[in-house]
Amino acid sequence: MVELAHFRNTVGGEHVESATGNWIESVNPYTGEPWAKVPHCNATDVDAAVDAAHNAFVKGPWATMAPTARGKLLHRLGDLIAREASKLAEIEVRDNGKLLAEMAGQTRYIPEWFYYFGGLADKIEGGVIPIDKPDLFTYTKREPLGVVAAITPWNSPLLLLTWKLAPALAAGNTIVIKPSEFTSCSTLALMDLFREAGFPDGVVNTVTGYGHEIGAALVEHPKVAKVAFTGGDATGARVYASAARHIKHVTLELGGKSPNIIFEDANLDDAVKGAISGIFAASGQTCIAGSRLLVQRSVYDEVSAKVVELARSARLGDPMSPHTQVGPITTLPQRHKVLDYINVAESEGAKCLLGGKIPEAPELARGWFVEPTIFGNVSNSMRIAREEVFGPVLSIIPFEDDEEAIEIANDTIFGLASGVWTSSIRRAIRMADRIRAGTVWVNTYRAVSFMAPFGGYKLSGIGRESGQDAIGEYLQTKCVWINLAEGVPNPFVMR
Repeated sequence: MVELAHFRNTVGGEHVESATGNWIESVNPYTGEPWAKVPHCNATDVDAAVDAAHNAFVKGPWATMAPTARGKLLHRLGDLIAREASKLAEIEVRDNGKLLAEMAGQTRYIPEWFYYFGGLADKIEGGVIPIDKPDLFTYTKREPLGVVAAITPWNSPLLLLTWKLAPALAAGNTIVIKPSEFTSCSTLALMDLFREAGFPDGVVNTVTGYGHEIGAALVEHPKVAKVAFTGGDATGARVYASAARHIKHVTLELGGKSPNIIFEDANLDDAVKGAISGIFAASGQTCIAGSRLLVQRSVYDEVSAKVVELARSARLGDPMSPHTQVGPITTLPQRHKVLDYINVAESEGAKCLLGGKIPEAPELARGWFVEPTIFGNVSNSMRIAREEVFGPVLSIIPFEDDEEAIEIANDTIFGLASGVWTSSIRRAIRMADRIRAGTVWVNTYRAVSFMAPFGGYKLSGIGRESGQDAIGEYLQTKCVWINLAEGVPNPFVMR
């Protein structure tokens, strides 16, 4: 029997197990076998983690630390993550089955968020207000919220955690992290770097377990001031409702059904590569997946054939191998969901142009693979075009002209991302203006940066992550009034 790797939570600067001593096994999606275990926590563990974060916020060195000093800690943390990037990437691959090339690219890039927000930490400014009241001096301060609950998904655990951690810490908050029960290991491994960087105990804490057991306890905890959540729209709605009952701040980055639009004047070879990147990279397990490929009817047959040809050549296999292009689905329930949607699409009349089943290659038999799947003859009213599949499944939808492209693109409850492929700058700008989504890529897809705000319209979420907009999500404004007059005027009248 293979001995499992053993990861523990960090609470108040100490490695801890769960209150009950129970564990959750983490399964490698490529082998289908457990490789690690993490604590199976309950509400008692949530209380301990939140109390540690609250104590660190209200007293101790973090509470009085100068913003410049916070920034230096973030920069030091970035250096340590850069040093450990390869190790962290390998842990993520074992946990979620995504390609090592993808995960290593993310972990090598993650330090940039800590450098960027470390630089912003001492540039959070208020202002003096030229008030209309005589003898009163008025100014504003931007202050941290308090304890932030960061709830992260299983598809890109460290990257999406970093989008929350870096601005929240730069603003002076403390954190309790609840990673997905499927992919907790890289987050727990990251915690040792906070201590090495010099962060005071309790500033960053973790609690692992199932959402239905500890998620609600964390969101509803009276000492939690804000919830930053990335995940599905249904769960996001429950988080939002719970946070609203307790008047908490929220940032929600939820699902998507993003249109990737190819016009007849585009460089079609580049556009086809963009279509493949938009849906089959990360096995389609990304909220920004371009799962609806809108193609102008005049080039529909040509583009469809090219997309099928390129997707057919994709190499499935060991995500640790540099030759693999498509890895397994991260969780077994998610694979069942993807296969169910494929059946639904066929029952609704969509034509399967490629894939649609579990691959037959014996070397893939233990893993949770689904073939890259492409559907033609798709109407935007079909479920396959309206609901988030979160897997390697592409729907190709024809359109006649710009107006119909906009109509189809915006005919969705989501609004996270979109792509436009055209050689016309006029068309590109007009489409970018009219698409109802938080991100519009033109002649590219899946580009992100620590400098650029990211977030959704409609059911794709609330708030923004990354860029200067993000730090404002973790601050509140205080207005200070100082009386400069010698006496106090009539106390029964508002000044």
